[in-house]
Amino acid sequence: MTIIYFDCYAGISGDMAVGALLDLGVPLEYLQAELAKLALPVGSYQLSTTRTERRQVAALKFDVAVHDLHTHRHYAGIDAMIADSGLSAAVRETARRIFRRLAEAEALVHGVPVEDVHFHEVGAVDSIVDIVATAICLDYLGVSDVRVSPLPLGGGFVETAHGRLPVPAPATVELLRGLAVHGNCPEGERVTPTGAAIVAALAIPCSLRPVMTLTGIGCGAGGKDFEDCPNILRAFLGQAVTGPGEGDGVIVVESNIDDSTPEVLGYVMERLLEQGALDVFFIPIQMKKNRPAVQLSFLCRPEELDQLAALLLAESSAIGLRHYPVGRITLERRIEERQTPLGPVRLKQVFDKGRLLRVVPEYEDCRRIARERNLPLQEVMRALAVQAHSPEEGA
Repeated sequence: MTIIYFDCYAGISGDMAVGALLDLGVPLEYLQAELAKLALPVGSYQLSTTRTERRQVAALKFDVAVHDLHTHRHYAGIDAMIADSGLSAAVRETARRIFRRLAEAEALVHGVPVEDVHFHEVGAVDSIVDIVATAICLDYLGVSDVRVSPLPLGGGFVETAHGRLPVPAPATVELLRGLAVHGNCPEGERVTPTGAAIVAALAIPCSLRPVMTLTGIGCGAGGKDFEDCPNILRAFLGQAVTGPGEGDGVIVVESNIDDSTPEVLGYVMERLLEQGALDVFFIPIQMKKNRPAVQLSFLCRPEELDQLAALLLAESSAIGLRHYPVGRITLERRIEERQTPLGPVRLKQVFDKGRLLRVVPEYEDCRRIARERNLPLQEVMRALAVQAHSPEEGA
């Protein structure tokens, strides 16, 4: 699986995203040919790239020179233009998803139905190009998983078609819902509506960089030159490390709890597992003032850390937690359903580099059969274990 991680320490805009993706190796000529499949007026824009620096850090600047004065467009018209284009189905779906997310934010801010949203700056040719170009480049690179770092909020004011607005602009704020943000930067517009729409529609927020085999780094330059940091968006491209027997990066989350009831802790375990935790367990510990307590621990993927941590803090009496990345080695597992004299049973098959190591009947199926047939559980488990290692009937 190909992953791209947007490192937005300086923020993100549409042109920064395209610049970073082009810097990863997408040919400008290819991008131009694909964008020509949109029904934009001939000669309404011109693309260019420039090698530049931001505070002595090299990056690629992507620019769209617009020659079209038609800057106001409705969402429905933009969506239809993309849907009716000759772009691939995957590119069309990605671009439409970004614009849909943007239209939903604008509709909420202005109190109108999504279909009636009237874009100003975002309806201009350069913004349409930025969004569709991002979709084209992600498809060219074969990206199937997009991650994004916490985003800087910025501050101050920005001049728009709606007048002078605070930073982040109202629509940008709506797009940032569900994403990790921080205020550790001076004033200035760090995240534009187009940049926010791209990550809001496509990316999983990550507090930690994803574990992957790094294959490339692209740097896209922003238009301004900030004093506090290089105004650059970095895009890390790589392959997920998830193969059998290979290192598989996960997060361990722990919290010491001495004032929750067993009922609450049991419920927290259920909720964490339901929401994607890989494992949840309790360890008896002795805390200060000689209080018996438990250490609640769970494993999760890096992209699920924020969601599951919030769930733990909301559902338990914990007032804090700690987390750290760990590596693990896993064997390949497959589930096969087989008909047996006792009925259908799921069998867990465990492999090491393609070699079958063992076959184990699923406990829940053993439990169900024991109850249905009024048989001792251990007797059912023994019988199914024999069936698991027997050739399937009719094979």
